[in-house]
Amino acid sequence: MKQLLCLFFLLFGYLSFSQSDEEQLAADYYKRGEFEKALISYQKLYDAQPNNYNYIFHLIKTHQELEQFDLAEALLESKIAIYRNPSLMIELGYNYQLQDNLVKANECYEEALSKLEERPDYAPLIGRQFEQHSLLDYAIKTYKKAMVLDPKLNYSRELANVYGEQGNIEMLFTHYIAYIEAKPEFLNSAKREFSDFISENRDNENNILLRKLLLKKIQIQPDTYWYEMLSWLYIQEKAYDKAFTQEKALYMRERESLNRIIELALTALSEKENEVASEIFNYVLENTQNIGTILTANQHLLDIETNTAAAKDFLRIEEKYKQLFSTYGISEQTLNLQIAYGNFLAFYLNRSEEASNFLKGSLKLNISAFQQATVKMKLADILVFQEKFNEGLIYYTQIQANVKNSVLAQEARFKVAKTSYYKGDFEWAESQLKILKASTSQLIANDALDLKLLISDNKYEDSLHVALKLYAKADLMAFQNKTDEAISILDKVLTEHKGESIEDQALFKQAELFVKKKDYDKAIGNYQSIITHYSDGILADDAYYYLAELYNNILSEPEKAKALYEKIIFNHQDSIYFVDARKKFRMLRGDAIN
Repeated sequence: MKQLLCLFFLLFGYLSFSQSDEEQLAADYYKRGEFEKALISYQKLYDAQPNNYNYIFHLIKTHQELEQFDLAEALLESKIAIYRNPSLMIELGYNYQLQDNLVKANECYEEALSKLEERPDYAPLIGRQFEQHSLLDYAIKTYKKAMVLDPKLNYSRELANVYGEQGNIEMLFTHYIAYIEAKPEFLNSAKREFSDFISENRDNENNILLRKLLLKKIQIQPDTYWYEMLSWLYIQEKAYDKAFTQEKALYMRERESLNRIIELALTALSEKENEVASEIFNYVLENTQNIGTILTANQHLLDIETNTAAAKDFLRIEEKYKQLFSTYGISEQTLNLQIAYGNFLAFYLNRSEEASNFLKGSLKLNISAFQQATVKMKLADILVFQEKFNEGLIYYTQIQANVKNSVLAQEARFKVAKTSYYKGDFEWAESQLKILKASTSQLIANDALDLKLLISDNKYEDSLHVALKLYAKADLMAFQNKTDEAISILDKVLTEHKGESIEDQALFKQAELFVKKKDYDKAIGNYQSIITHYSDGILADDAYYYLAELYNNILSEPEKAKALYEKIIFNHQDSIYFVDARKKFRMLRGDAIN
């Protein structure tokens, strides 16, 4: 008995393997256009399983590829006589269509549609079969007829997809909106679908269509999900003030969480829309009693104010920090605010010793290992700012040991390399940077690669590393907010080491500092110099991109920006800026960007 069972399983396994092998072989022949061979394989499979729809349809398709329409018709009619399956009827119609017999083809299609009267829920089966043959008008008729026959059925999503295939975007939006109305839980999926059709350009025809449909919905049926969808559209268009209007309306209706409004503020902040971000954070403060939220909003408001303030305003900002500490105390709850204050003292008020002592006090609080590491990171930055390199390196090393394998640990390793570079210890810096090329954080990996290239490209030209040490000193001065001193040192590099490999790096770094000082003409001169004299260098695409951004975002000269983005598109396809440059070029040209 055992031997019989073993024989049965071996035979079954062999047959299964053989069938699977034959199926793969048939598919391969079909893909390669070897239809005669595919026909032999599919015929074998069909003969073994004549009721397998997969094999039936593949056999029919293969006959059609070989223009054996009579054989396909005979097979279809034999199966229709048994099953009366509407998919088979559509396939028969398509077989007639391939022979230009549209009268018979349409008769078959209409007969397939008539099956809906018996079973309206056949619509997906029938609709998909029509779609497979690009019979989109029939697919639309299928879904619409089914919904009329049985109002409980909802094929709005399927209709939206078919209209999308037709390029009828207004109907695509209309039917997705109808689907959301029936199933609000689909809202986030709809956003993903819509993102393929709308762009950052609010004047794009598709954006206008969607906006009109949503505004109409809000007027007629002001459900919360229409406000949310309209807010999402405004965010895609970077119209954060209008998104805020929708979010406020949503919040006033629900009076639930402020998380969406805070997220909007952070998005606006990341896009440097400081005025809108400030307005949103102030609204959050007016509408919350949660201490954590109050502290977070205040911290962001102080950051915005600090980044846009003149030096004469810094003491007033310091008073605001002190008032917050007076109200909420120096505790675990205000830790992020403490870190921000330490940064403000060191990098804006130039009171680095006071900042260091303040943050050392924060380390005495009852905080987690990760929070300790975050405080130590800022403390180490301040020590490097003070040029207390060895003490800073101790803290960076502790972070790597205490929060191993985290992004924070990788950032600490990068800062070890950067500090070593500031010190002129280029060999050790390079050894750390090699490890970071595989960082899980793309930003850290990119920064590590840039610094490694700077060191490796310039350390061999001069055994004393004179130019590289000067450049590193300028880099440190820039980190210390000593912008004028950094520019002056870079002038020395450009004068005394003209023609050396570091020249383009010095020009680029100096251009960044000129932009910081709003000395845009000098920045343009530096970028143009890189483009002219180092067109084959690794910074050529950077120079094109940053100069384009300067013209586009600050100087409001879009035509000049467009020409520079175009240079990246045609001459620097491997650039990290390629995708963004193409997108911005097309926007400036007025294209609809999907």
